[in-house]
Amino acid sequence: MKTFKWLLLLVSFPLLVACFQDNTTPADKPLSNITIEQGIDSVYNIYKFDTLVIKPVISQENVDKPLSYTWEINLQPYSHDEVFEYVGNELGKFNCRLIVENEDGKSFFPFVMYVNSDYEYGITVLSRDNEGNSLLSFMQEPMTPDAVAKFTSYDCFTRNNPDVDFAAGAVDIVQSGGRLIIACAGGGNRNDDPAIYYLNEKTMVVENMFTVPEYDDFKPTMLGVPSISPVGSIYPILCENGKVYDFSVAEGVVAEPAKHKYTYAQSCITNVNGSYYDILLFDTENKGMSLIYYGSGPYYCGEPYHLMLGDSLYASKNHFANRELITMVKVRMTAEQKSVTGHQEFLAMTKLAGTPGVSTRTEVLYTDFWGYDYVNQEPVFYTANTQLTTLMNNPIKISTPCIANKTYYTLLFADGNKVRRWNYTMDLAGLPNAPTLLTVGSPAAQITGFEMSEDHKITYVAFYEPQKEGLNGSLWVFDTDTGEVLEKHNNFCYKPVKMFYKTR
Repeated sequence: MKTFKWLLLLVSFPLLVACFQDNTTPADKPLSNITIEQGIDSVYNIYKFDTLVIKPVISQENVDKPLSYTWEINLQPYSHDEVFEYVGNELGKFNCRLIVENEDGKSFFPFVMYVNSDYEYGITVLSRDNEGNSLLSFMQEPMTPDAVAKFTSYDCFTRNNPDVDFAAGAVDIVQSGGRLIIACAGGGNRNDDPAIYYLNEKTMVVENMFTVPEYDDFKPTMLGVPSISPVGSIYPILCENGKVYDFSVAEGVVAEPAKHKYTYAQSCITNVNGSYYDILLFDTENKGMSLIYYGSGPYYCGEPYHLMLGDSLYASKNHFANRELITMVKVRMTAEQKSVTGHQEFLAMTKLAGTPGVSTRTEVLYTDFWGYDYVNQEPVFYTANTQLTTLMNNPIKISTPCIANKTYYTLLFADGNKVRRWNYTMDLAGLPNAPTLLTVGSPAAQITGFEMSEDHKITYVAFYEPQKEGLNGSLWVFDTDTGEVLEKHNNFCYKPVKMFYKTR
């Protein structure tokens, strides 16, 4: 019995000691409240493929205790790391939350993460090398005043489509109906078939593609696709030999033409006005400006009204009778200018058939060709600034890169590595001596295209150095009025074949 009492005393002694050592109650213990002080914002914006890193600064009141972290994305646990790292592989809005906790409680911090397309709006350049390999480059317009515009160092084709071998011979690209549509003539080292690609305009990912091996003469040079694509609409694709094929955008099919049955000059203008659109081609066989208006036509440019080719008045009333096209250029107009005129203007330059360099005529026309005379109650044909003279040394031909604008009434055209400027409302006889506004690159450089800002104040000129291999294509940005060079982007592409300003 004595032994048992001693054992009981030995077992109880540590408990008695503990009671004397910790004489506080749970209510007397200090709580450690968690505060997320800084290092985390309520909204984040990143571009696709970018990595978002968040390093929160956490403080605890009274005493530091072990912390645990939970990062949630759309209510699902993503990470338990102290630092948040996320690669934006998917576009969209993501509701996120950080939960920090210790033994005393939790603290929450919600935030929103947007993964944006880095292809929203900016300059897009399609180029190809000597072997025909195609390259697509993009320069995002700066999002902030202090940001610097630059072309990304990757190829938009391969970056977003690593498993797709794009056909050689890229010739044209248009933005239409939420897509970028690209035409390739084929050939190259692999002897590719001609192909058409549909890319998602926000991600540059291929959504559809098809080849056109069934027509031996299908070698596309230009897409006559406007910036809208009504379902079921048929648009022209111009080919090397001047033949036009029908292109059903909705079905992804190329077929023999139903309306454009002749041969056409290597020029095409498209214009969109709401849900209506115009497509202009020049018929080299019948010597006439051919218009497709919202799918109807083709109508020919007649002096009193639209003409059909079979009309009895066609020969006598055709405005372009016995003329050949030198060039036609869509006149860039601001939104305000369009609202005043109510029409889209274009500049046409023609000459008498079979007489090289003489009897040149330039005029500003409207894409719909006609208005209405309410006094005489008849349609009327609209032209403006018509000029006619004899030019023996016209520096412009159908392949000359040109761009025109209504703000300065100027036509900028390429002459080797020179940008020359001519006021299209002034004397046509002064065109051969039009002054040089800007010289780009080396003396061997060749200008291949132009683009312009919406307010016409800035012009982009694309060119390449034929004697160089590899990335020999460049783009400079200059003041449209003064010619002052504002930016230089050198050697980021191959020979540019099409440049345009991509919008949202």
